[in-house]
Amino acid sequence: MKRNVELVIISDVHLGTYGCKAKELLRYLNSIQPKTLVLNGDIIDIWQFKKSYFPKPHLKVIKKIISFATKNTNVYYITGNHDEMFRKFTDFELGKLKVVNKLCLDLNEKKTWIFHGDVFDASVQHSKWIAKLGGKGYDLLIVINNVVNWFLEKMGKEKYSFSKKIKNNVKKAVKYIGDFELTASELAIDNGYDYVVCGHIHQPQMREVVNKKGSCTYLNSGDWIENLSALEYHDNEWKIFHYEDHKHLLKDDEADEIHEINNSDLLKIVTQFT
Repeated sequence: MKRNVELVIISDVHLGTYGCKAKELLRYLNSIQPKTLVLNGDIIDIWQFKKSYFPKPHLKVIKKIISFATKNTNVYYITGNHDEMFRKFTDFELGKLKVVNKLCLDLNEKKTWIFHGDVFDASVQHSKWIAKLGGKGYDLLIVINNVVNWFLEKMGKEKYSFSKKIKNNVKKAVKYIGDFELTASELAIDNGYDYVVCGHIHQPQMREVVNKKGSCTYLNSGDWIENLSALEYHDNEWKIFHYEDHKHLLKDDEADEIHEINNSDLLKIVTQFT
């Protein structure tokens, strides 16, 4: 049985990169029936895109998203920095699929502001080549990390995350994440929002932020590279979904996958933006 969920938010999938966990994401998407699905940026990684590398599981994720949009799910694709080329299609609509730069929703009379978050990143805004170089370095780090974790699993040891170790121990990284969360929250409070939802920093989070002007709930959907996380809103409650906590309950199920678009045609659609 698929779980009915009022709202699901995922971000930073980075389809088209070696670090993307497309198979795991597909299992998650096959387990839910969302009323609204928000893709909060960096879903297809145009920066790292190679036409020689877009494996079948990555295409299946896109097919699944299209399948949602052809049925009863409202799908919003919010553009991020790694898929910024889609910004020229802002406000494009195809059935229940819409491309936007940000999204404002009313959830049980709570004002909700959803955007990717790269607007806060000076390196993206002013030194794009540095940001792209950093993106390639991160992708290489993930590839190396995957190889190391393969050996650790064979030895019966726990997986290890190089990136999380860096984020948690390098002062500048910790400060950047804290500044990001605080900036987003203060802007949300200034503009009267109850919830502010971001992606971009690959750090799943849900916490209350209070200042002299008021309060709001800051949320981040994380990523599908390392954390394999998503945000779910149902019955007036937010939850962070972690794949590792539920993977024993998920399975491959493609019974309702659409077949009108074959993989080669879909790949042509994806690559025309690169």
